[in-house]
Amino acid sequence: MFVRKVLVIILVFAIVSCKSSRVVSLEERNVLFIGNSLTYYNDMPQILQQMLNETDSKIKVDQITNPGQSLSGHLSDIIVSRTENGISVRKKAEHELTETEKKIKGKSWDIIILQTGTVAVMIPENRRLKTAIAISEIKELAINPKCKFILFNTWPSKDEYPKQYCYPSQFIDHAIKKEKCCSLIMENLEDEIKLINNSYDEISKELGLLNSDNGNKFYRVLKEYPEIELYEDDSHPNKYGAFLNACIFYQLLTKRKPSDLKFIGEIEPKKADFLKRISE
Repeated sequence: MFVRKVLVIILVFAIVSCKSSRVVSLEERNVLFIGNSLTYYNDMPQILQQMLNETDSKIKVDQITNPGQSLSGHLSDIIVSRTENGISVRKKAEHELTETEKKIKGKSWDIIILQTGTVAVMIPENRRLKTAIAISEIKELAINPKCKFILFNTWPSKDEYPKQYCYPSQFIDHAIKKEKCCSLIMENLEDEIKLINNSYDEISKELGLLNSDNGNKFYRVLKEYPEIELYEDDSHPNKYGAFLNACIFYQLLTKRKPSDLKFIGEIEPKKADFLKRISE
């Protein structure tokens, strides 16, 4: 009799636990991309949502992405006008909120994915004094204390080597005495991907962020499969690059393999299968 009671208790507990986990899995999760054209080019967030709709429709993707806007600009600039290719801005006044600040505070986001221009993280002074500070402020704005933050690790540009990127020092901080602040000189693709990864790693370790792996996946295609073009121009992803990015974020958000998805969007089946496998 005692053994039977114990078995009944265990069975009830198992049923309750199963139902509880089912409820958790059915809860909506809200994901926000904050970035610029490197995120939105060729409708990457929308492609990601279509992938999620196939297997995880409770994950909802939204974005606040403006042409050429850095993460610091998202917090400091009021957009006055916009076109397809650019925005006009002014600095916000005291007590004003930018569109991005309103967006962050307007919902209890579960995941916020942060993307800024690749050059912005490769120049040390800008990385420390603008990008890292902006990310810290975004984290403070989030109203969900359990919100997870992912740093969108971007890719090398197609500019010719050797190359080096510089910003006027006054653009970064008026306290900097030298005329300009520069990245390291990069002699080849390996130098560039190493600098990009090290730059993102520095920020993520300092601020407790997760990193995406987009840059390394682009690098692998560039090195091993140069016949697959991922770029629309020198830096923006074409439809294949956008599809690859969506696959990477699909796996990051769901822990599922993109190769199991039926969805291929507007990509030829063989290339879609290849890009899915590369992303894993």
